[in-house]
Amino acid sequence: MRAAAPAGNRLQSSDGMQDPPRQDPPRETAESGFVIVAVLWIVGALATLASTYALYTSNTALASRVNDDRLQAEASISAALELTAYQATSPDLASRPPQGAFALRLGRSDVAVEFRSEAARIDLNAAPKELLAGLFTTLGAQASDADFYADRIIAWRTPNQEADQEEEASAYRVAGLAYKPRRGPFQSTRELWLVMGLPASLVEHALPFVTVFNGRQEIDVADAAPTVVAALPGMTPERLQGVLDQRGAADPRNGQAAAKPVGAVGQAAAPESRKTIRVTLRINFDNGRQVRAEVVILIPEGGEEPYRILSWHDDFDGPA
Repeated sequence: MRAAAPAGNRLQSSDGMQDPPRQDPPRETAESGFVIVAVLWIVGALATLASTYALYTSNTALASRVNDDRLQAEASISAALELTAYQATSPDLASRPPQGAFALRLGRSDVAVEFRSEAARIDLNAAPKELLAGLFTTLGAQASDADFYADRIIAWRTPNQEADQEEEASAYRVAGLAYKPRRGPFQSTRELWLVMGLPASLVEHALPFVTVFNGRQEIDVADAAPTVVAALPGMTPERLQGVLDQRGAADPRNGQAAAKPVGAVGQAAAPESRKTIRVTLRINFDNGRQVRAEVVILIPEGGEEPYRILSWHDDFDGPA
């Protein structure tokens, strides 16, 4: 009997040929596989890092652009206010224009500007009941309801010196409201939303015609909107049309000659009433973005500053 061939020896095949010796897999093959896996992990990590950096760069660029747009909007508004103060300022106070419009190009935006004397609006803190009720009637309220709404506004702004003011506060509690009337001047026309009993739709329609910056019981019929003129006590459609016709034939640069006084609360423009101006702006950026702003400024007599800002609202960050 032939002894078994020792391990590692060549084996002889049936045809007499010897097979090549058997060899174990080299260690380099396993190590190469480990290196490939490590490289793939590194490449994946680098790809993730690159994506994160790209996202960071994109967000940074977007934030920078938004911030740049904000600076551009503020610069456009400031420039418009400067030009408005220049146009509305005249050595002769009586000849200051009650309204105007212009456009300008600044940086990456076009700016359309309109300005109008605040005396053309009804002052919530000074207007008599008849004028307030007349406005609500003009906007579609029934006469009895309009009187009720006017009473609520007067009660809101009247100091707490009378017994009926406590009754007013009780009425707010009964209505389920968690606040009382201010019992002081309106700080903003937006407070009109808080006055008890006023329908939301009526407040929305009234806001373009009221102010807290007129400071007078009267309105300027030379420049007031037809809705405001129609609110004057005793106004009829015929009288309203006569006032509007007279305004159309008058020189808009001379507000005092634009319309004769109409009742006790409808007067021609007084020179001092043109110190407060509402500026409305529409900013169109080259990138397609639009921003609207409304600013009320005071033109002081003398002093180092050409104007002083009383109110500033814009929709850059969305509706207020």
